[in-house]
Amino acid sequence: MKISEKWLREWVSPRLDTKALASRLTMAGLEVGAIEPVAPDLSRVVVGEILSIVPHPAAERLQCCRVRIGKTKSLNVVCGAANAEVGMKAPLALPGARLPNGVTVRQSDIWGIKSGGMLCSGQELGLEDSSDGLFVLEKKAKVGAPLKTYLALDDKSLEIDLTPNRGDCLSVLGIAREVTAITGAKLKRPKIKNVPPKSRRKIRVTLRAAQDCPHYVGRVIEDINPHAVTPTWMKERLRRSGLRSIHPVVDVTNYVMLELGQPMHAFDLDKLAGGITVRLAKKGEALMFLDGNKARMKPDNLLIADEKGPLALAGVMGGADSAVTETTHSLFLESAFFRPETIARQARRLSLQTESSQRFERGVDPALQHEALQRATALLLRIAGGKPGPVIEQTAKRHLPKPVTVPLRTERIPRVLGLKFAANRVETVMKRLGMRVKKTAGGWRVVPPMYRFDLAGEVDLIEELARIHGYETLPSRLPQAPMSLPSLPETHIEDSRLRALLVDRDYQEVITYSFIDPALQALLEPQTRPAMLTNPISANMAAMRTSLWPGLLQTMVYNQNRQQTRMRLFELGRRFVPRADGMDQSRILAGAVSGDALAEQWGTKARPADFYDVKADLEALIGLSGRLQDFRFAPAQHPALQPGQTAVILDPERQQVGLMGRLHPLVQSKLALDREVVLFEIQISAINTRKIPNFHEIPRFPAIRRDLAVIVAEKTPAQAVLDCVTKVAGKLLVNLELFDEYRGEGIDSGRKSLALGLTLQDSSRTLKEEEVEAIMGKVVSSLEAELQARLRR
Repeated sequence: MKISEKWLREWVSPRLDTKALASRLTMAGLEVGAIEPVAPDLSRVVVGEILSIVPHPAAERLQCCRVRIGKTKSLNVVCGAANAEVGMKAPLALPGARLPNGVTVRQSDIWGIKSGGMLCSGQELGLEDSSDGLFVLEKKAKVGAPLKTYLALDDKSLEIDLTPNRGDCLSVLGIAREVTAITGAKLKRPKIKNVPPKSRRKIRVTLRAAQDCPHYVGRVIEDINPHAVTPTWMKERLRRSGLRSIHPVVDVTNYVMLELGQPMHAFDLDKLAGGITVRLAKKGEALMFLDGNKARMKPDNLLIADEKGPLALAGVMGGADSAVTETTHSLFLESAFFRPETIARQARRLSLQTESSQRFERGVDPALQHEALQRATALLLRIAGGKPGPVIEQTAKRHLPKPVTVPLRTERIPRVLGLKFAANRVETVMKRLGMRVKKTAGGWRVVPPMYRFDLAGEVDLIEELARIHGYETLPSRLPQAPMSLPSLPETHIEDSRLRALLVDRDYQEVITYSFIDPALQALLEPQTRPAMLTNPISANMAAMRTSLWPGLLQTMVYNQNRQQTRMRLFELGRRFVPRADGMDQSRILAGAVSGDALAEQWGTKARPADFYDVKADLEALIGLSGRLQDFRFAPAQHPALQPGQTAVILDPERQQVGLMGRLHPLVQSKLALDREVVLFEIQISAINTRKIPNFHEIPRFPAIRRDLAVIVAEKTPAQAVLDCVTKVAGKLLVNLELFDEYRGEGIDSGRKSLALGLTLQDSSRTLKEEEVEAIMGKVVSSLEAELQARLRR
């Protein structure tokens, strides 16, 4: 928010210079981001009065003006402005004046006529963004006076960066209250008197959505002067606050909003059909806004309407059909309180962030509407005249915010701030902030003012105490807490160990958003309906992720577009899967691999990473638990993964705890990924418990190894062969390895050869050859019976 320092000092003027005032505001949480002069240096620019105008003899578009700059002194000035007229007062730059655009004014000869200066537009003076003619000054401006003095340009603009919870400071009144609380300076709030009605004209106001608009105040003002002009002082205050002058009525409503913090709106009375109704939108209704854009209304949009239809989107923007224009003679002024959540929802939905919605969605004082209406009426009558009607007020008290009483304990303050405060100091600070304070046995009962929507708990009051006392004056003390090492079970595997293993295997960790694009969610997991956000940041972040794969794939697309061809990514986080009994928020470790299996090097040929490379990484992860032999990888189907290259991961109880596979080519194409991607995910709870090692004496007796090659059907999993051998060989089998798989010459089509190495050993004796041969015979017989295998000769 931008605010004029001079305007602020009319309300409260502490004995602080500009920088000191800005520093105090910043340290109190109202950060002053910039201090800028309200206008460039306009030395040698004075108020001039045009006495006469004659056409230039040699230039059709130029005029020769006689301009008075003192009681008896006048200059001849050549001017091309279309709005120049006799009797007008306008800024005159004298020779030697340097204008903001870099031009230095000199006495010059323009087509044979001497010009002793330059009549200026607001744009040339840096006071307006654009201008159609001379900057018109009021008739009462003193001729010859420096423009800087007349317009009080020796002023600074303070740009204050407010946090979202301080909507009460979006006005001169709000900032002045803060300065009073911080410095103790007296608040000089002008008394706003009620303007008595001079007309009986009124219209009917109906609240059909009282829960969203519990307080509505308005009045009719007839017979205003359509040719009235906003006074220069008001234009300047609007400009210094970052708003431009539009029309006297609009300028008055904007001025009151800046001064008191109450947004207002004015409707052209002659364009209204019947009374005003505050209601929710009807199906199919649309509204043309003041900015020329048209939008179709949703059923929960709050509207200001008449008998014909919508007039304005409540608290956000008015409609073009009922707008005040240069021909308006009568109007209806509106001042209302809207529920903050309602305004925030509809402003974001339509991407309409206005000065009005900014204040309403943060919370406006529910007791301010009547005062703001009286202030606007008085200003409007002073500028444009007119006859005000009686005040129309509708209130639904049951829906208005209620005062809250917050207990504040004496002993709690030093525990939070590390500093004790005297009781009278606490009460003084609270009262400066406009709070009602009542002493109790253990502290106080505090009632915050209605405009402070951010004060709801004890810690909020303690924060206010620290803020006004000065954060920089609070002592720095280290926290005191008993230090004790937590007892961690020996079987627990920390997340850091899982991360370290993947990093050692050339992965990089990423962190992605928990909310994702619903379209991407549907592409990867069409069978799962995600939880949807009611008020998402954007449309492509509206669903809670049911898998970590969407974020990993989006990261891959992002990096691919930046010429990264080899990616090995992982993320550890939560997924959010709706269940009948609640939300499953289990922690998942997921990864995505694309590109070459190894970084570019001379020692080996480049090849793309495949299913088995990623399976090896998963086996290394599971191996940390010491229970790799108890887990299984089983063929599976998944809509986002390639058939034949998809597997589920089963824990020792044969429950699914993970999934891996190659990304389906159709999904890969839709995501515009150039290379194959292999994905995996596994539940952290399945692999974060390790098996405690047991001590075994080194065997004193030799081991015997036998190799075995069997031919089985091509579809027979190698794991089935290993399981069969393990079951039959029994306890004497100390190691089993699959060291070869062969398809080709000598092997029938549809079959494959698997070569196994069996190591047999007894810890108490040397095995005899007959025992070993007997075991191998049982193994071969079992393989033949269960898997239709035959021995390869």
